[in-house]
Amino acid sequence: MAEEAEEAEGVEGAIDVEGWSCPMPLRRHDRIVLGHGGGGKLSGELIEHLFLPAFGPAASTATPTDSAVLELGGTRLAFTTDSYVVQPLFFPGGNIGELAVYGTVNDLAMSGAVPLALSTGFVLEEGLEIELLGRVATAMGRAAERASVRLVTGDTKVVERARGDGMYVNTAGIGVVPDGVEIAPHRARPGDVVIVSGEIGLHGIAVLSVREGLEFGTDIASDTAPLHELVAAMLAVTRDLHVLRDLTRGGLAASLCEIAETAGVGIEYSESAVPVPDAVRSACGFLGLDPVHVANEGKLVAIVPAEHADAVLAAMSATDVGRGSVVIGQIVDEHPGVVVARTGLGATRVVDRPLGEQLPRIC
Repeated sequence: MAEEAEEAEGVEGAIDVEGWSCPMPLRRHDRIVLGHGGGGKLSGELIEHLFLPAFGPAASTATPTDSAVLELGGTRLAFTTDSYVVQPLFFPGGNIGELAVYGTVNDLAMSGAVPLALSTGFVLEEGLEIELLGRVATAMGRAAERASVRLVTGDTKVVERARGDGMYVNTAGIGVVPDGVEIAPHRARPGDVVIVSGEIGLHGIAVLSVREGLEFGTDIASDTAPLHELVAAMLAVTRDLHVLRDLTRGGLAASLCEIAETAGVGIEYSESAVPVPDAVRSACGFLGLDPVHVANEGKLVAIVPAEHADAVLAAMSATDVGRGSVVIGQIVDEHPGVVVARTGLGATRVVDRPLGEQLPRIC
């Protein structure tokens, strides 16, 4: 990296790599690795120590989240964007098209917004079968209809053969945040209750099973689903929801760690309370994975004031996508910024977010 910096001397507009504000910039990685896109520590460091300093005054001063809430003309709008590079393009329970629509809808819903419209951008590889592209586009249309959003604009680019991995999809979305709703990671408070909306780990293991040709003795399908109606049911109980996070890259562990660090609170949960399907537990045991680190595409974690927890849990359980909702823990004063799990043997262990990504290319 030092050699690259020397070569850049005297070049107009060259970035001063050595000037980035980090004691150990990007863990001394001179080049991007897969882990930088995994939603773990490396992703966070890339944002904090490269993108934000490089963007300068143009960068948002708010805590980075999956969607930004902007006030325009008296209306609070949520805005988000995401890119999808999953392999394979079709997997048990879903495909890249559904994933792109539902993932963007869910990012909007995590700010409490009612999703309205999405853009669609395609990077296609030369030689891609038109029939396959048609299947993906049809799946996106059906997913948008299910999520009650419109696909209003888009773009298509084509790259040379063997340089695009079939296709990549980018979506951006906007939604309206109702009055009185303020959902953000910094709002977690001691005494709040931690609720998970159902069984975890299904998406990551489903994608891995077809990618690597693994069989686990039972069919495992992705949980890909829109969560906006689940969030609407929760907000109908109370608009005082503190935090919502969909459990995508990095899984439950990454989401809880981010909340604890941002809010400066401790989080404790019971391992036995976390709903892990037997098939996922077996697969993770075989592969040496921790289910709380495995990605999901149709689950969320909610941080809810204790006085509303029972009613919110009941409302979640009454929906199709939230019928497996359970309380797994609480926010505490102790060990601020740290997540702790209570094991079945009565011991405790610190839960950290993964450095990179156990299962790359799962969304």
